[in-house]
Amino acid sequence: MLPERRSTVVSSSSYLNPAGHNDNSFLLLRRGKKFGRIVKLKLSHFFLFFVSLFFFSCMFSGHKLLFHGSEFLPHFEQNPYMKSHMLVSSEIDIGSNKSNIERPPGSKKRTKHLPCEVPIAESVDRVLEPHDYLNFTPFSLGFVETEKYDKPRFGGHQTLKERERSYSAINQTIHCGFVKGTNGFHQGTGFDLSEMDRAYMKNCVVSVSSCIFGSSDFLRRPATKKISEFSKRNVCFVMFVDEQTLSKLASEGHVPDKQGFVGLWKTVVVSNLPYTDMRKTGKVPKFLSHRLFPSSRYSIWIDSKMRLTTDPMLIIDFFLWRTKSEFAISNHYDRHCVWDEVLQNKRLNKYNHSAIDEQFMFYRSDGLKKFDPSDPNSPLPSYVPEGSFIVRAHTPMSNLFTCLWFNEVDRFTSRDQLSFAYTYLKLQRLNPDRPLLLNMFKDCERRALTKLFHHRVDSSPPSPPA
Repeated sequence: MLPERRSTVVSSSSYLNPAGHNDNSFLLLRRGKKFGRIVKLKLSHFFLFFVSLFFFSCMFSGHKLLFHGSEFLPHFEQNPYMKSHMLVSSEIDIGSNKSNIERPPGSKKRTKHLPCEVPIAESVDRVLEPHDYLNFTPFSLGFVETEKYDKPRFGGHQTLKERERSYSAINQTIHCGFVKGTNGFHQGTGFDLSEMDRAYMKNCVVSVSSCIFGSSDFLRRPATKKISEFSKRNVCFVMFVDEQTLSKLASEGHVPDKQGFVGLWKTVVVSNLPYTDMRKTGKVPKFLSHRLFPSSRYSIWIDSKMRLTTDPMLIIDFFLWRTKSEFAISNHYDRHCVWDEVLQNKRLNKYNHSAIDEQFMFYRSDGLKKFDPSDPNSPLPSYVPEGSFIVRAHTPMSNLFTCLWFNEVDRFTSRDQLSFAYTYLKLQRLNPDRPLLLNMFKDCERRALTKLFHHRVDSSPPSPPA
């Protein structure tokens, strides 16, 4: 086939020389090869030019080039002067409202939040409660036990006038859950416990508690090897569950013994749940530990999505005794302004939007301001907490604060991160001479002392209360 293609180039056989070669064909072939080399050279120059142009455009537009999954930055970025005059994509968004940025489905990038070093004591033998630690603001706090209403509520029927007065750190009786009706007899409103469990909890001096309602989570036992023998003997580990959850956990191998223990957890069964919203029911043991454990001096709340991996006495020492605080909670790992938290709750449909708006407008009308991270006199390092881990002393001011916080959840939505800053700031504003000694620590410290998991299920957003 090849000779036939060459014959199309040669015009006549008379041009063949004695050796059988055609001179014109030879010249054409040489010229073709030379032209091919010129074309290749030109193309390579154009290719290098466009590659260089693309490379420099990427550098000056702030994009990063990725090769085989690794990040490649221009070599001159190592120069401090050049680096200070360059913008990368993450720097362009500084100062913008990230909560308003809508990303297309499947493109959401999550920042990995890591634990940090926490210098806790090596052993419980090295910690000791300070002699003057509990010398906090003294006042007498009583609780409303009964109300005369046709339809009694667990949180009671607190009027706005009673609500306003309850924020004063004075000798008073306030609403704080567990309110019963009195229509000739005591009518229970929910969160009923057995007498045996009540007797057990009454003797607790230090408590660690959590809850699972509606089979919403797995049972995660504290890391036994990390808990000292002292804490095993002197700290109450209580897991509040309903009958449905108890049955589910038993089917998964977590069967309580004759005394109701599953490992270190003492399972306490709650009957007649006070709310249809399981999240709101979970706020009862979260905020009202001083009512569930009336003799307890300290308590630690840990969400069911977490496993405790640190001795509770070391936690109390680090967050309360060393800092001389009576309430400790971590800031949120991502958000610090209530405005952003409201948008996030709506975006993820965490609760009925109208109920969130009603609560938010109420707080704004009562003086809630945006969080200003540049304000050196800000009363808090963040207005949004990560409420899954709370360490507190059962002082009058701490008890008052958690009662007030619970009342906000009872009145409005179960999203307690929306009401935290408002409750704290209002309490401080009305009691300038009696501050709540609050320690808002870094979220990475929370992650260092616990192990975080995902919930079993993500319940659908509840409707607002009727």
